[in-house]
Amino acid sequence: MTTNADINDLIAFYASPLGQAAARAVSLALTPVWRHIPDERLVGLGYAVPYIDRFASDAERALAFMPAAQGAQNWPPFAASRTVLVGSEDLPLGDSSVDRILMVHSLEFAESPELMMAEAWRVLAPGGRIVILVPHRRGVWARFEHTPWGSGRPWSRGQLTRLLRDAMFTPSSWSEALLFPPFRKRPLLGLSAPLERLGRDFWPVFAGVVIIEATKQLYRGLPVASTARERRRAIKPVLVPAGAGAGARTCRSDGL
Repeated sequence: MTTNADINDLIAFYASPLGQAAARAVSLALTPVWRHIPDERLVGLGYAVPYIDRFASDAERALAFMPAAQGAQNWPPFAASRTVLVGSEDLPLGDSSVDRILMVHSLEFAESPELMMAEAWRVLAPGGRIVILVPHRRGVWARFEHTPWGSGRPWSRGQLTRLLRDAMFTPSSWSEALLFPPFRKRPLLGLSAPLERLGRDFWPVFAGVVIIEATKQLYRGLPVASTARERRRAIKPVLVPAGAGAGARTCRSDGL
């Protein structure tokens, strides 16, 4: 079993100079894999707040799902909260109800990555996409515990590909980030941007973070859920199922 990150540690890291430099580098690496989905419903799973802000403005709706074991931060800070405490293997959403999931500081802490991916497949609409950020097994950042990327289970490209294919996802694009060392001293952080650019050309295999986008395959046999689990879902607010990027949408009267 892998212990979840603590919300206070995550907030403190991203408020630090190193955290801000890391967020800039990861956001730049996310841009080329972030394909446009018209009127999408976006869910950030784990601790996606530093990145979801960059992409939520184009979404029809965006929600921040944070694991109960991690704790939660209110988001967005100056509007009605769209943060929800969840169990990562039992999301409070209907089948095929969201268009994209951004998974950050999540998969590396999963007790069962297979169950987490199966639940992500369930809630994604046909043709929906998942974008996953995980610490890279070969990266320097996975060896330092003063960053969130140094906690949990690191992944290789091959491991991620097998996990996604087993869960009926088709990997479509890759990216890397955090090619500069996790400097603690502010003067050295001034080198982060040029080192990030150089690293893409000369040492991408040692990136601190692997980013992958995958598309939900349409055909899959779903296991029969227990009666108790179905009863729990029946009383939860859900989004109405729809295809990825569907135009006109409506919510149930008790929906989010």
